Amino acid sequence: MRPWVRSAWSWFKRVVPWALAVLVLVLVVRQARTVDWPAVGQALQRLPPDRLAAAAGLALLSHGLYASFDLIGRRLSGHRLSAPRTLGTAAISYAFNLNAGSLVGGFALRLRLYTRWGLSASTVAQIIAHSMATNWLGYLWVDGAVLLWAPPRLSDGWSLPDPALRAIGLAMLLAALAYPVLCRFARPRRLAWRGQPLTLASAPLAVWQLMAGGANWLLIGATVWTLFGGHVDYPTVLGALLLAALAGVLTHVPAGLGVLEAVFVATLGGRLPVAEVLATVLAYRATYYLLPLALALPAYALSEAVARHCNRAAEAPARR
Repeated sequence: MRPWVRSAWSWFKRVVPWALAVLVLVLVVRQARTVDWPAVGQALQRLPPDRLAAAAGLALLSHGLYASFDLIGRRLSGHRLSAPRTLGTAAISYAFNLNAGSLVGGFALRLRLYTRWGLSASTVAQIIAHSMATNWLGYLWVDGAVLLWAPPRLSDGWSLPDPALRAIGLAMLLAALAYPVLCRFARPRRLAWRGQPLTLASAPLAVWQLMAGGANWLLIGATVWTLFGGHVDYPTVLGALLLAALAGVLTHVPAGLGVLEAVFVATLGGRLPVAEVLATVLAYRATYYLLPLALALPAYALSEAVARHCNRAAEAPARR
């Protein structure tokens, strides 16, 4: 690749996500001015407590399943940190990741917590890589299945023809299914990811990654669907959620703030009153984003205190 092409591509990768973020934020602000916010508040108050409790339970179950992705990295990297401590570190990081962005929760906080427990930066990089792979492999096949059998309906001017959506869905499914095949036949078993060594999973473990990653996305979809109280069918809610997740990643907006709401309104605004859609999405934010963060904050403080105590205990014999 010629130097000027490489330079232009590097500039494009840096500028376009921020341009998309600005565009989305402008559209969100314009849309927010047209929303009847008192009606949204009234719709929130009408949500039954048992529905909120069920959604909170599904949300916490999803967070637990996502935390288990780090156990895959634990097995493949061979580190000896205990399973409970690994799960706790992953759960804390995921809650911060959702609310503050991947650079804070997915990378920086994970690196700090794991290295405080004695893991090297290269080992943490492997854990992060396998966790990300599990998450996005699950996204690929779940979204591929949705596009293939129940493509989401967007507002006029934004939707693609069904044949195009189904072709994209089929390609996503095939890409996900190619992963365990790659793991089965690839030689050597160790690759490089951003300069760090990465051990490929065995074929059975790769299949488990597909199933666990997909199950988590299905659980997240079930959380939102529960809050809608059955007023919208599950595949439609799941499709809107998957589209919102992709839009959030592309725009780099922390917590998908505004992006999530805009996509759900664009997808479901023709089926339900906009106030009801926004109230449900806000309730989803409270149960899936804020509730786990409220639990992660004291857990993080406790983790730091325990790590300091363990480090002092380890250093005490050396000072004698």
